Amino acid sequence: MCLAIPVRVEALQEDEMALVDIGGIRKSVSIALVEDVAVGDYVILHVGYALNKIDPEEAERTLALFAEMGELEQIASEAAAQL
Repeated sequence: MCLAIPVRVEALQEDEMALVDIGGIRKSVSIALVEDVAVGDYVILHVGYALNKIDPEEAERTLALFAEMGELEQIASEAAAQL
């Protein structure tokens, strides 16, 4: 199953890459598909690529739902494995 999840941009890197936080795991991902990404933004991540920016409140609600379901850790592990 493939899933796109909200992640917070921790740092911008060279070559259209950014360091993001995925449930406590930090990974470099491509931000080439999204314009004007800044540190602190939330983006939707799928298979190592940021697809678009997401409102911080919506991102927090989505992450809270994942955590409530006990799946955030599993999703983060699967996402990290795909990178």
